[in-house]
This record gives sequence, C-alpha cells and structure tokens, in this order.
Amino acid sequence: MSGFLAPRFAEARAAKGWLGAHRWLLLRRLSQLGILALFLLGPLAGLWLVKGNLSYSLTLDVLPLTDPLLALQVLLSGHRPERLALLGAAIVLVFYALVGGRVYCAWVCPMNLVTDLAGWLRERLGLKGSAHISRRARYWILALTLLLPLAGAGLAWELVNPVSLLHRGLIFGLGTAWTVVLGIFLLDLLVMSRGWCGHLCPMGAFYGLLGRGSLLRVSARRRSNCNDCMDCFAVCPEPQVIRPALKGEGAGVGPVILASACTNCGRCIDVCAKDVFVFGNRFNQHTPSNDPAGKAGR
Repeated sequence: MSGFLAPRFAEARAAKGWLGAHRWLLLRRLSQLGILALFLLGPLAGLWLVKGNLSYSLTLDVLPLTDPLLALQVLLSGHRPERLALLGAAIVLVFYALVGGRVYCAWVCPMNLVTDLAGWLRERLGLKGSAHISRRARYWILALTLLLPLAGAGLAWELVNPVSLLHRGLIFGLGTAWTVVLGIFLLDLLVMSRGWCGHLCPMGAFYGLLGRGSLLRVSARRRSNCNDCMDCFAVCPEPQVIRPALKGEGAGVGPVILASACTNCGRCIDVCAKDVFVFGNRFNQHTPSNDPAGKAGR
C-alpha cells in the first residue's frame, strides 16, 4: 500500500529510522494538506491567498491555474474558456509535462488521502481478495468523459468527479459529495485494492498521458543492491511499473522507470533498506561505476 502512515517495512525502518523510512510519504501529506489549507484559508479565515478550487484557482490575484482536463471538456462542448482560464491550463500542462503528470495524483489530489486511508485500513483488517478490473479501464472512462461533451452532454463528468466534489465540498460544505467519496472509500476497502486511483480514475489516466515524456523520474540506480524483499512492489500504487527496473538486467532495460503510470510518490525510495531507488531524470541511464549490474545494463 502507498500507506497513510503505514507501520510496516521493518528492514527500512531499522536501516534508516522511522523518519527516513517515511520521508517522502510525510512530504506528500504536507503537500496535500498544505494545498487544502491554502484553499480553506479564504472561506474560514478571510485570508484569500488562493481563490477558487482545483478546477480553477487564482493565487495572489496573479497566478491562474486551470485543470487542463476541464478546459479540454469545455472546448469539446463547443465553448471557449476565458483567456485567463486558458493561460492557467497552459501553465499546468507545462508543469506536469516536466515533472510527471501523475505527480498530481500523489502530491495534490485530495482523493489520494481517502484511498490511502482505505488501503491502510484494508491491510490492518487483513482483508484479502479483490475484484479484477483492467488498469486500462481508466483510459476507456477518460475517453467517455471526452465523448460526452462532443455528444452534447456538457460537462457531465464534472457532476460526478469525486476530486471536484471533495474539494468543493471541503470549502463550501460536502452535502451529497459525501456519497461519492464514501462510495470510493468502500470500493477500495471492500471490493478492490487500489481500485479507484489504480484502475478507474480518468484524471489519473489523463495526467499519466500528459507526463509520458516528463523529465522527473524514479531510477533504480543501485539495482544490484536489491535483495528481492519486494517491499517496493508492495508499497507501490502502480506495482507493474517497478518490475522492469529491477528485473531487466541484461535485457537492455535501463534503471529509469519510464512508465507513465508512475506517480513519483517516492514510497519505493522510503521503504528500500538498500537504497536502490533515487529521484533523477529520464536521460540519466547511468548507474554507479562500482555497480556491476549497471555495467551490464548499459
């Protein structure tokens, strides 16, 4: 599990200490809660550093930020967003194209707090078994969210988008948004491990496509140190992205994880007692000279 504050991975905790084994997780929580706090300061304390919500916001009355998926839906519905909204969408597009689209999922999206909590509780309760839905389903749902505006259904997705509902609900009062949020929590808890974020969320699919060529990447630079404990595989919200990085020696596979599904959450770095993983860039296929696996994999 990506973990809420999971008390697992004893080997990493013994090698790095508790803080070292939770560094990136704690930074993610600070990021997620800090972003929520900035939005809540206005309505709760009258301090309007950021106005709006995750769909569209204006920071310090200067910096516009627009959800590019929302802007695309508006365009497909036959309307033209305001110039400031288009500028905000362009800024967000450039940012996530550089740092990795699914950074949004791990570091910004408030639903990640809900699904991580469900995953943590699922593990604590020892719930086993899971329904099977292909991870490609999220791309089909994404296609549907873009076809609906073309078919004249307007911004139909935004009526049920749990990210928008949760964020607007926290600011203006949750109301019926509780139903959607609770449904996703129960889905991840009782029906399918990592069900929403890993299999169904069209926003995750969109940001994954957006960040396919991003510069920021996780790299298994010291893969020869790997002792096959599989802690990284267990903690990764998209575990399928890790296998080639560790098991690709001699197959022409470099150490950098290039899969667009990677959320750059950093949990594999946290839980690895052997320091196999680091943050790097997509062009750094170099492995340390004293790493025999690196020499073989170049």
